[in-house]
Amino acid sequence: MKRVRIVVCLAVVVLTLATSASADTFGTGNNQFIIDFVPISGSTNPTSGYGIVNNDYRMGTLEITNDQWAKFVTAYGTPTGDPSEAYDGDHVFTGTNVPTNYTSWYEAAQFVNWLNTSTNHQAAYKFTGTQGTSNYTLDVWQVGDTGYNASNPYRNSNAFYFLPTEDEWVKAAYWNGTNLQTYAIRAGERLHKGNGTSGTGWNYYNNGYATNPAGPWNVGSGSEELNGTFDMMGNVWEWTESPWNHGQYQSGSSHGLRGGSYRYAVDYLGSSYQNGYYYPDYEYYIFGFRVASVPEPATILLLGLGGLVLRKRNRK
Repeated sequence: MKRVRIVVCLAVVVLTLATSASADTFGTGNNQFIIDFVPISGSTNPTSGYGIVNNDYRMGTLEITNDQWAKFVTAYGTPTGDPSEAYDGDHVFTGTNVPTNYTSWYEAAQFVNWLNTSTNHQAAYKFTGTQGTSNYTLDVWQVGDTGYNASNPYRNSNAFYFLPTEDEWVKAAYWNGTNLQTYAIRAGERLHKGNGTSGTGWNYYNNGYATNPAGPWNVGSGSEELNGTFDMMGNVWEWTESPWNHGQYQSGSSHGLRGGSYRYAVDYLGSSYQNGYYYPDYEYYIFGFRVASVPEPATILLLGLGGLVLRKRNRK
């Protein structure tokens, strides 16, 4: 009599979940640089107001620096376009590791687009005309465009890197999993002015400037914040992707700014401050930005049907 024996081999494959800071690399050779990111979870949210983001994402740990900007310019060319006043200023603060400054929203958008296209991803923001010429103009994605998202026509939904919306920015700075904190401080920390060398505190105005001479300090010179970022309070104001005050998405509309700067007092550092905004072509010596990204791949446990192997063994 012939008997058939069935042997089941269960293949288990585990892909690791990215739960800690990660770094992405851009450029080549001497123009190579990295951007560090921290993960922000979409599993919990405020019940109303700013900071509601239902998906996971990553927030840049630090503000983009002059060094990173210079390496981008070497690879991409000097950003230009229409309107010309968005591109005609030079950095006021020139240190290598201070946040890039005197930056318009349009310039920040071109930086982010290059992060995407140089790494074989979809550009986040739609520009028409010829890149590098005076007719290069911001537009919004339209119905019929691949990656169009009606709730946010500024950002292509297939982009990997982008400027954070105001909600993404606020959540990364102030959300502790239960509520939005007033300030982006870690447990046991207190809000206080730093000096740029001690590794603690923040760069804001409080009966005098934090540094002498006054200005933005090298990114990451102060205290680590609630969710692993640095300088989301003080240093320079940071552009967000969103139209100001959750407004209408249209080319040329004002965009939100968050975080205060070295020139501003404590009232501008908190989660409740919602009145920072400017037109996207405006360059100012205390305007900079940081970059956000889609999340790293999540853990996947494959108890796979593909790994379920049936073997027949014939016995007499």
